[in-house]
Amino acid sequence: MTEITNKYLDKYAELVIPWILTNGVKIIFIIIGAVILNKIVTTFIEKAVRIAVRPDGISSQEAEEKRENTLIQIFNTTARIGIIVIAALMVLEEFGVEIAPILAAAGIVGLAFGFGGQYLIRDIISGLFIILENQYRVGDVVSFDNASGTVQEISLRKTTLRDLDGTVHHIPHGEIKKVSNLSKDFSRINLDIGVSYNTNLEQAITVINKVGTALADDPEWKSAILLAPQFLRVNDFADSAIMLKILGETLPSKQWEVSGELRKRLKVAFDNEGIEIPFPQIVLHNATTTKTVDSAEKA
Repeated sequence: MTEITNKYLDKYAELVIPWILTNGVKIIFIIIGAVILNKIVTTFIEKAVRIAVRPDGISSQEAEEKRENTLIQIFNTTARIGIIVIAALMVLEEFGVEIAPILAAAGIVGLAFGFGGQYLIRDIISGLFIILENQYRVGDVVSFDNASGTVQEISLRKTTLRDLDGTVHHIPHGEIKKVSNLSKDFSRINLDIGVSYNTNLEQAITVINKVGTALADDPEWKSAILLAPQFLRVNDFADSAIMLKILGETLPSKQWEVSGELRKRLKVAFDNEGIEIPFPQIVLHNATTTKTVDSAEKA
């Protein structure tokens, strides 16, 4: 019994030891090479992203680092999957497994997945470019074709918005055709106010500029205002009013608060100065009817 066991062990050793010294060593080198390559690629991707992504000068350092880390994680995950797949195929080949049928089957599966998951792939690619180009960030107020609101979350596949009603919208990135960022870098006050046609325009302009300057100097509001709201031009001759355009600049997403306070102060100032903010009016002209009476009727 011992002789038979030793015989099988010797035969097994004759088969295994040469395989370990050849294919086994190759497998070890493949695994070590994959680990080293992953380290090199990871380091390269991190440095490349840090160099390629330029700060916009508005976002905080934390926000910029968050965007860079998101891109680094995406690229590293993609590269790691590729390295693992290639290394696994090479290891299987060393075990004597034919990888040609595996590659053919993977091609067929990939083709089927491409047809079935084309919308998912489109969403992911679009999301990658949104993050890479820094089109908008969490906290920005944006408007899409079919929804608008504050950005709550950005993933590779979708963006989550919450509007003023509190409704949450989930928009796949592939469905986004146009993005209007209402709070990118800075926001603008763009206000039209009407005054009656008998108003002294120079007086109205002086009051507007005075109110805008006072608002910008107010300690409660000055931190939100970048450029004091001021008169820009006579914008239109409307049916019942002369429309005056007022422009100013605020911090991102602060334009609505500042505009509301500006309207309130302008109403008070106009009332004090006797400047009328007219409402729509229709003037009716009644034609006078003259009745002619002949001499016979007079008699």
